[in-house]
Amino acid sequence: MEMVLLLVFLLMIGAFAGVAAGLLGVGGGIILVPAFYYAFASLGYESDGLMQISVATSLATIIVTSVRSVLSHHKKAAVEWEILRGWAPGIALGALFGVLLASGLKSQSLMLIFGILGVVIGLYMAFGRMDWRLGSTMPAGWVRMVVSPVIGFLSVLMGIGGGSFGVPLMSLYGRTIHNAVATAAGFGLIIAVPSTIGFLFTGWGDPGAPPFTIGRVNLIAFGVVVSMTLLTAPLGVKLAHMMNPKPLKRVFAGFIILMALNMLRKALLG
Repeated sequence: MEMVLLLVFLLMIGAFAGVAAGLLGVGGGIILVPAFYYAFASLGYESDGLMQISVATSLATIIVTSVRSVLSHHKKAAVEWEILRGWAPGIALGALFGVLLASGLKSQSLMLIFGILGVVIGLYMAFGRMDWRLGSTMPAGWVRMVVSPVIGFLSVLMGIGGGSFGVPLMSLYGRTIHNAVATAAGFGLIIAVPSTIGFLFTGWGDPGAPPFTIGRVNLIAFGVVVSMTLLTAPLGVKLAHMMNPKPLKRVFAGFIILMALNMLRKALLG
């Protein structure tokens, strides 16, 4: 019965994440991490690394969804490969540092980080404007050397891909929303691959982990959610063409902020 409940939870999580990604162009990680955590916790799993398992499993799903997204956008010539090549080394380095830090933190600390950054992302999604600009070309030199690892580092601590930080950054530097979303999907792949490999080698022997967890990656959650998001993302795309996604994006931003605030509450009050 426990496994049946887990599968039901995961099917619902994957379906919702897929529709949201297709409808609003947001990455699934911002939904998956708190959803995984609450699903595992509600079923009684008491691992001290439950938040790490949620983060790592979310990042593993991003590998699959990012590959699919990059290939799809590449067919439309929307991926800016020069930006991707220039920013990839720093992002990957930051992702590895993120794994090292996350592996040594308590779940409450990761929840606190997720909550704070989640509120910031939600506020930007709700009130950010596409005409805001910091420049006309993407930063290079020392600015890129500093910012690119920060993107990878923070994304791993939250268990998210490149969209939440990459799309606003590229928009602020004059990239169109289509190019920004397409290129940020590549950021997600660069973040997810090294971090997932790193998490597979941490956390072994955790007696409180959910079943079929290797390192910090739960294989059941990975398989079910990837399958569901691949099925439901096209539905979200169709809905996006049938309705105005802007008011829905603000509603979703409010949903993200509420999830982040609840994560903060649990981190601070238990």
